[in-house]
Amino acid sequence: MNAEAIRSRPVLGYGLAIGAWLAAFVLRVALADWFPPGFPYLTFFPAVVVAAYFAGLWPSILTAVLSGLSAWWFWIGAPGFDWSPATAVALVFFAFVVAVDIFFIVGMTSARGKLEAEAARSAALAQSRDLLYREVQHRVSNNIQVVSSLLRLEAGMAKDGDARRILTEAASRTALIAKVQRGLSDAEGRATPFEAVARDLCADALAAAAREDVALLLDGGQLTLTAEEATPVMLILLECVNNALEHGLADREGRIEVVFAETEGQRRLTVRDDGRGLPSGFDAGRPSSLGLRIVHGLAGQLGGRFEMEHVDPGVRCALAYPIPRDIAG
Repeated sequence: MNAEAIRSRPVLGYGLAIGAWLAAFVLRVALADWFPPGFPYLTFFPAVVVAAYFAGLWPSILTAVLSGLSAWWFWIGAPGFDWSPATAVALVFFAFVVAVDIFFIVGMTSARGKLEAEAARSAALAQSRDLLYREVQHRVSNNIQVVSSLLRLEAGMAKDGDARRILTEAASRTALIAKVQRGLSDAEGRATPFEAVARDLCADALAAAAREDVALLLDGGQLTLTAEEATPVMLILLECVNNALEHGLADREGRIEVVFAETEGQRRLTVRDDGRGLPSGFDAGRPSSLGLRIVHGLAGQLGGRFEMEHVDPGVRCALAYPIPRDIAG
């Protein structure tokens, strides 16, 4: 039985107090011939300490009173209650020592109990907060998914080809936001593994385009994404992959390489394909399509820059931005 259970039941507490005093008394009697004069309380101090720790304040006071009276009657001065000055000094010394013991032991036990109760309360609040946060994230993700479904419905009903394409792209982007949002379910704001999310995202893009002839090579190391950077980075990645499928690898098999790394205080996302490359006259610094304008806007949101360049073969897209302070710190 632990100390809390004993303190919560007074009968047990006072029973322990009396038992501790009795054990100390019997031990003191048994060792009386072995103790030199001047040690009347030696076995009683531990009894008071045990009672204070396990039973609390008043039971420990009872143990101290019984111990003091026993020592006073049998081992201090003449037999009986001796009233000499030396006896008074011995009694004051005993009272002082047991008072200090009780004060510190009961005080520390009480403080520890309060700390444990506060820790349990904090843990319960943290669990409740995390559940609430997950519920909010789930509802937000569902609402975004509803918007994506409405956009797809509108796209299906649109008669104009350009309008249908624009609505379909908007639906895809909002669906991605919903998917990323669903993964950000940690109330502590801990980061999301880049490679796990990126691999699912790219696999969805390849499946949606029915491109089993395009291989995906992805390397994100052990890097993670904070909640603030996850959505813009994933949107940019999706735009780069879709551009590669739609333009660079439209009529040929090939591969797409995705690398996410940190270097010199920056994070760098690189997406490269081995397709036909950029069209002649293309100016990456002046994007004409909505998708590229969105990408440049998202790069600015991250405090970074986005570049596209022709390589042999294919196109390399690169996003570079400062490492978030939450991670850098």
